[in-house]
Amino acid sequence: MSADPRPLTGEPLALDLLNTRWMREGAVQDLLTDIDGLAVWLGANALDGRFEADAPTLRHVLQARDALHKAVHEAAAAPLDAVLEHGRIRATLTASGPGEVPEFRDPAWGPAWLAARDYLELLSTAPDRIRGCAHEACILHFFDTSRNGTRRWCSMAACGNRAKASRHYARARES
Repeated sequence: MSADPRPLTGEPLALDLLNTRWMREGAVQDLLTDIDGLAVWLGANALDGRFEADAPTLRHVLQARDALHKAVHEAAAAPLDAVLEHGRIRATLTASGPGEVPEFRDPAWGPAWLAARDYLELLSTAPDRIRGCAHEACILHFFDTSRNGTRRWCSMAACGNRAKASRHYARARES
């Protein structure tokens, strides 16, 4: 498996799936153009031992990514509901108490369904903390875990710094 080339990783599963597209030097990059990219994404989210990196899984994950994009940017529910139709949660009783187990009619839907389900959990936890980076040239998303909920950038080192530098140069030109 090759290294993950994305500039932002480690976000909740739904947002991490959205972040398989990013900008580099003005051009959109896409991790999920092939099975190898899918394997990288599955590995980055500890799903590689549970699901196969194959063509059907890639097709379903791409459908989930598009559905998540529509849910985040257009508040469209139907595409996400279409992904969620391919799985369910089964309640269980374990040695440590109540539990839940995701079940899928077709295992190839597993990663897509888990990402869609994760989005529902984010919505139920703190919908106002689901954010897109404030930099105009960035298409990344993050879950704002800052104490006061004012995070604006996917990364302060990258986009935040570029915005600060732009403001500095604009002020310098005005002087």
